[in-house]
Amino acid sequence: MRVVVISGRSGSGKSTALQALEDVGFYCIDNLPATLLPALVEQMLNDQNNAPLIAVSIDARNQHTDLKAFPEIMESLRAREDIGIEITYLDASEATLLKRYSATRRKHPLSDQDIGLEEAIALERDLLEPIASSADMRVDTTRLSLYELRDTIKLRVAQRKEQALSLQFESFGFKHGVPLDVDFSFDVRVLPNPYWFVELRPLSGKDEPVKKFLNASDEVNEMINDIEQFIVKWIPHFKTNNRSYVTVGIGCTGGQHRSVYIAESLASRFADRMDNIQVRHRELSE
Repeated sequence: MRVVVISGRSGSGKSTALQALEDVGFYCIDNLPATLLPALVEQMLNDQNNAPLIAVSIDARNQHTDLKAFPEIMESLRAREDIGIEITYLDASEATLLKRYSATRRKHPLSDQDIGLEEAIALERDLLEPIASSADMRVDTTRLSLYELRDTIKLRVAQRKEQALSLQFESFGFKHGVPLDVDFSFDVRVLPNPYWFVELRPLSGKDEPVKKFLNASDEVNEMINDIEQFIVKWIPHFKTNNRSYVTVGIGCTGGQHRSVYIAESLASRFADRMDNIQVRHRELSE
């Protein structure tokens, strides 16, 4: 039996993620008290008609004492051999969360007459830290549309084979900030920049003229080889530590040319080695 815990701050997209899993056959439960998770697992295992795929949402609406106990609960469940359990934690920048709440005019679950929205969002981050620190995968939804988030959950979570590791390469531009959800971040701004060539500037690293330009550079190919060797060396260690997801960030200045080309190149090199390889270009998805 496979159990996926969805968590994250209010407004980060938890409901959308849970609905995406429900659409592909998961039995979903929203706002489950954390301390009831072991009982739910036992009930499902003892039921002959149990659902083999379960997704539960656990968030700041829980009792605070339950949230503090979450790491111990997860440790006991992860020690079991009859289930596979993982945590996907969603988050977004505080400015984005404020904007989303202002647009919907919903009341934050932690706000009241004494606690304003901005304070509630910060408080929620602290309350959910025991879950966030235990997460197998973090998803930064700051720049994701609802459709992009649904696709991310379906591709990385729902389609991941049990015991297999999901590897995602994510290109980004440093001038827009480093993504919140990367496990490793490689800075490729030292490489030749197609931006300074007028005919290449409006293109991206997925276009043939840019690919040809970058492929002709020994430095670019050396960088790709070095990153590949690093990942090849350390991926087995993630697997032995029961990590289900790894996200590798590749950053250049604007996230249009070098980072896109290198992320695509690395994804292509690993496609024959692993079952679940994803590539995302943060700045190209805007």
